[in-house]
Amino acid sequence: MTDPVRVTLEGTDDSTAARVYGDEGDVSTGDATFRFSVDGDNEADSSDESADDPSPDADSESDDPRYIAPLADVPADGTLRCEARRDRRGTELILRRDGSEVSAWRNSCPHKPTVRLDPGSGAIVRDDQLVCHEHGARFECDDGVCTAGPCRGDALEAVAVTVRDGAVYLTDDRFDSCRRLDDRRA
Repeated sequence: MTDPVRVTLEGTDDSTAARVYGDEGDVSTGDATFRFSVDGDNEADSSDESADDPSPDADSESDDPRYIAPLADVPADGTLRCEARRDRRGTELILRRDGSEVSAWRNSCPHKPTVRLDPGSGAIVRDDQLVCHEHGARFECDDGVCTAGPCRGDALEAVAVTVRDGAVYLTDDRFDSCRRLDDRRA
């Protein structure tokens, strides 16, 4: 499989969304696991595992797999989409800048986790709040708490990032690497 596939598994109490980069894998939530093999073979060939994993972007300013983007590329009036990865699983994130600080969250509305806050052109930001384009829920840009809408009181799932030497890096221990999902290059 050349392009990643987004898989969502919904259980009784929670759901998990992941990007799958190979011809086989699994996605788990609660006590449910979805396993698949596109070619029908259930045995993994360990020599091919690295071939399914895309290499870091050669144009990035850093060889650090946790490097995301220059600070200047993270918008204050919208969001930058990226994908944090652990092994062969990815989680889509959004980043927003406030001065020299950057906040990051999972790109998912707590009201309906399959709805992305940033569908690809930047999340809506009004009155210093992120706005869900589908439900109208409003989230504070500092802590991600929902102040209005169907998920009032819930919060966006925060992801740890830091700004270092004018660049944004992933620091969340749940992930090993991160890459931008837009076409702009640093």
